[in-house]
Amino acid sequence: MDQIDQNQKTLVFCSTQERALLTRDLINQTKISTNPNYCVRVTADDGSLGETFLEAFQDNEKSIPTILTTSQKLSTGVDARNIRNIVLLKPIKSMIEFKQIIGRGTRLFDGKDYFTIYDYVKAYELFNDPEWDGDPAPCDKCNCSPCECKKPEPEKCKVCGELRCICPPKVCPVCESNPCVCEDVCDVCGQKPCICNKLVKIELDDGSTRPIIPIIVTTFWGPDGKPITAAEFLKKLYGELPSLFQDEDELRALWSDPETRTKLLTALDDKGFGINQLNEMKSIIDAEDSDLYDVLAFIAYNSETQTRKQRVEEHKHKIYSDYDDKQQAFIEFVLGQYINEGVEELDQAKLGKLLELKYHSIGDASAQLGSPTKIREVFTGFQKNLYL
Repeated sequence: MDQIDQNQKTLVFCSTQERALLTRDLINQTKISTNPNYCVRVTADDGSLGETFLEAFQDNEKSIPTILTTSQKLSTGVDARNIRNIVLLKPIKSMIEFKQIIGRGTRLFDGKDYFTIYDYVKAYELFNDPEWDGDPAPCDKCNCSPCECKKPEPEKCKVCGELRCICPPKVCPVCESNPCVCEDVCDVCGQKPCICNKLVKIELDDGSTRPIIPIIVTTFWGPDGKPITAAEFLKKLYGELPSLFQDEDELRALWSDPETRTKLLTALDDKGFGINQLNEMKSIIDAEDSDLYDVLAFIAYNSETQTRKQRVEEHKHKIYSDYDDKQQAFIEFVLGQYINEGVEELDQAKLGKLLELKYHSIGDASAQLGSPTKIREVFTGFQKNLYL
């Protein structure tokens, strides 16, 4: 506790749930903060309370809780970008688990360009394992591994100063020219001028292609627990989607109803395509502000994506047409949450929390909107017009 900035969000991995509880108590005895929920435990035994703490922790605008202790639960599925410290108090023998735990700290956030690992179990030795990062990646221009272009010496980017390989460029997968005539952007500093770093086309089994962003470094895990590339993940997902819906109209119908949408997401998860992985695909296909519906429609049918805000604006008139002023006010609030947070805000399980956020109590919500049954009808009904 003396080594860390106690205001920074931190994950502590313990060997058992009991030790996670003990560690939570010890941290709270040592903390500077006076908030009783400064450090909390989130394990399988903590149930809905743990999920509530986890949601608050993942909200980058909230500072409490600041530290979570856990044993196994948080090695995957924690979408918190502002985690600054990973504390290891449990032995880690699996490379897959090690990558998953370290991955909790690698998400980027404003002002965050590094994170710190506090290792008390010699887990750092796994960094020396060849399985950690594999063989050197091929050069992105001459395709040799490692890059063998020695003469002339690699030149520096005029903007960021990083060394750039100057091998003869391959044909650009976007503009299909050599040299590339795309708008060049440096993959290190994100500014001009540099080599082409636009979309790469992934060829699917039926010969069609889907463009993805090659500079995004994301590890996906296959159903067998082995790491796969984003391209492999996309191809596997493409092959499974026909078993879940026959065409885009059926996908739209399933997605526009919260109940069938949940069943579809569960079916995808059972096949090895969890919601966190699907959310990661938004960055890969350059659709970070889009709905997960757009991810599925893009991969299955090469449909054009749109942002959540664009979808709301496009269908606003139809969405509001069947409701009175008070119901429209509630729908507008829900759509604001949807635009900011994503489609998870439209899940039936979120309805109670949304009502409390808007009206402060379920009783006040009922006074404005009617019976619980009527409220649920409104919440479910407007979504059908969102995905017209």
